[in-house]
Amino acid sequence: MGTPREQLLILITTPLYLVVIGLELLLSHLRKQESYTWKDTLQNIYLMILNAGLDVLFRIIYIGIILSFFYDHRFASSIQNPLLYWITLLVFEDFMYYWLHRVDHSCRLFWATHVTHHSSSKFNLTVGFRSSVMEPLYRFVYFIPIAFCGFRPIDIAFIYAATQIWGILVHTEKVKKMGWLEYIFVTPSHHRVHHGSNPKYLDKNMGMFLIIWDKWFGTFQPELAKENYQPIKYGLTKPLEKETASSIIFHEWNSIGKDLRKKGLSLRQKWNYLFGPPGWSHDGSSHTSDELRKIETETAVNK
Repeated sequence: MGTPREQLLILITTPLYLVVIGLELLLSHLRKQESYTWKDTLQNIYLMILNAGLDVLFRIIYIGIILSFFYDHRFASSIQNPLLYWITLLVFEDFMYYWLHRVDHSCRLFWATHVTHHSSSKFNLTVGFRSSVMEPLYRFVYFIPIAFCGFRPIDIAFIYAATQIWGILVHTEKVKKMGWLEYIFVTPSHHRVHHGSNPKYLDKNMGMFLIIWDKWFGTFQPELAKENYQPIKYGLTKPLEKETASSIIFHEWNSIGKDLRKKGLSLRQKWNYLFGPPGWSHDGSSHTSDELRKIETETAVNK
């Protein structure tokens, strides 16, 4: 179960989510927009429940044992000033989440887990709950440096839960640009780009709370006006053939297995199918994000 602080967060945010989702549903209906479907929404709830259940089961291990071990052997004393402690922890955790998210998009082994979150062709607040089910099994690895620097494991878990609130609320098309906030924080505009399957938008805007990491490390892409680029197409570059309860979670793992069983592969090629960027292929049968962007650029030039 969560800590008392996390339980308080749940108590506060549950009615908030119900209100904002209700408003989004109402606006979508009044504007005759097909932002929601029953099937997609039920899938989001199902994946959220699985992720939360696995996180609760594994929590005693990664908080009570692993992160606590590194905290007990920390090389620095905890920051004594409470305000400075929490601000530093917020920035540190968001920085480490950026790299977790970036690796999820850069390495096919981890993309096989994270792809679930991107598999919806819709973009609404309930998609924020469409969790990468097995991420709790390895997410804690990115939080080890935080504990090692003197931050308490239960505080790390709390601040991650707190930033997730923002991460859920940016899953909406109803909020456009947000002025000066666009320069510092992840906004709905930034996250719409992140969920786009258009080549220019692939693997961009990885931040959860702060957009500064993307701007510093070269993964930032602003949302472009419709007259300058095609409208955002949400979901995967290759949509799922079947959206069953199991295929939504395991389809990429099945694809990896098929690729590894191809005849005549070298050890290096097998390595790339497992640890290379999503879409890598030895025969050009599929393409990485960079390759898709290059194809798009070449096509535009040749028109």
